[in-house]
Amino acid sequence: MNHKTQRLSIIRKIIRSEFICSQEELIKRLEECGVTITQSTLSRDLKFMHVAKVPHKEKGYIYILPNNSRNDIGISSNITDNITGIAFSGNICIIQTRHGFACATASSIDSKGVSEIIGTVAGDNTIMCVLKENYDMESLMSQLHMLFPSIRTL
Repeated sequence: MNHKTQRLSIIRKIIRSEFICSQEELIKRLEECGVTITQSTLSRDLKFMHVAKVPHKEKGYIYILPNNSRNDIGISSNITDNITGIAFSGNICIIQTRHGFACATASSIDSKGVSEIIGTVAGDNTIMCVLKENYDMESLMSQLHMLFPSIRTL
């Protein structure tokens, strides 16, 4: 196994097993595992691995890997708590969140593969979801209720 493959494997293991809040914290943990890395290399590795930062109730923001079920359980209620509204216009759904939660919420929607949605675009506190043809508000709301049980329409 080459150095990069080994390093990526260790990064995955750390992110899956711990709540890591910053690159500095991750660099420190990697050093404890015998891996010396610069911040710029770590940043490229995290981008290559599609690592995301999502809100966490106790820790602020934490890193997660795509489709990391352990972390999905830890963040789902926090994300749901921070959805403040939802509105529709034709085949566009706008989801409002508290500041800083739109990207994490959109990432959760994207990773779950909601069949009604072509794609999402997230800002700081707003997500635009574009619905596929022949899907309507009721079918999307049914899917969103399964992901976020306390979601409500305004």
